[in-house]
Amino acid sequence: MSKRDYYKVLDVPRTATEAQIKQAYRRLAMKYHPDRNPNDGEAEERFKEAKEASEVLTDPQKRALYDQHGHPGLEAAARGGGRGGFSAGDAFSDIFGDVFGDIFGSARRGGRSQVFRGADLRYELALDLDQAVFGTTAEIEVAKLAECDTCHGSGAAKGSQPATCESCGGAGQVRISQGFFQLQQTCPRCRGSGTVIRNPCDTCLGQGRVRRTRKLSVKVPAGVDNEDRVRLSGEGEAGRNGGPPGDLYVEIHVREHPIFERDGEHLSCEVPVSFATAALGGAVAVPTLDGDVTLKIPAETQSGRVFRLRDKGVKPVRGGARGDLFCRVVVETPVHLTAEQRDLIRSLEESLKAHSSRHAPREKGFLEGVKRFFGADHGEA
Repeated sequence: MSKRDYYKVLDVPRTATEAQIKQAYRRLAMKYHPDRNPNDGEAEERFKEAKEASEVLTDPQKRALYDQHGHPGLEAAARGGGRGGFSAGDAFSDIFGDVFGDIFGSARRGGRSQVFRGADLRYELALDLDQAVFGTTAEIEVAKLAECDTCHGSGAAKGSQPATCESCGGAGQVRISQGFFQLQQTCPRCRGSGTVIRNPCDTCLGQGRVRRTRKLSVKVPAGVDNEDRVRLSGEGEAGRNGGPPGDLYVEIHVREHPIFERDGEHLSCEVPVSFATAALGGAVAVPTLDGDVTLKIPAETQSGRVFRLRDKGVKPVRGGARGDLFCRVVVETPVHLTAEQRDLIRSLEESLKAHSSRHAPREKGFLEGVKRFFGADHGEA
């Protein structure tokens, strides 16, 4: 059976702090502890599941690996022989080095220790329609692994320095012989860094990175739509061994609007008009993103007719002409009528029925079509 998401197990958001995670675990542990639920197999499984989730999410290194690669990343790390800080990037590097290390290793790394680029991050930003259309600046908070300010990413305690790895001599790579072949792979002791931490930093415990929440200002360009992304270069997680940071991708989600629907650069809306206006003609005020405009309704307008207001839509973020606004007329049936109003409508109905073919051509056509359909049906029978 596949494992559940650790954040869902503990019922905490992905941005939860270590204190919030520990609090959530204590609550679940008290609820599902075997001593309080004797002979309850399901409670025991829930307890073990919460304990496992807490152990991973309160460990900065394991949490970073899980956030980036999920359960497969942790399983790969476990298969890596207990090497701390193992990630999917390490796994790829090891496999690549095993097969092609002697051929490409020296040219690619120049004999120096490996560096790893930080992970890219994704943030979902919800915007109102007018913010997406005209652009905006949003303030967001992002939790990520950042360079430790105490050791400046080295992982060593203040006043000390990482020592050269004795296994690889600082190269970050070791050579192994397999029959006639000599292969090169990442050093299992220093994990490619070329150094080992003998006196770890008290702040990051030798990892060189700490989880930190950072406030950022995102400039959203005008015209963005659902699933568009804004890239903030270098605002992802800090790299390892002096590697560059990743990027932050802000994914746009536009909230539903009470009036307008968007389809690319075009907008559409419904415009309710009275029976009298639809029959006799008139003018109605129509809201647009630039303010109200007057829409002329010609006499005898039917419900469902669409009017096009040019250049009242959205200007695409990638350039091009501004879209249009399509207004669909909806003839509104009057409600809460008085007795006098009902009598007037009945009188009008009787007057119209006297010349129904003239006043209601669609109704006449519909009834004739029904007659032909059933007449043909009976004829076949």
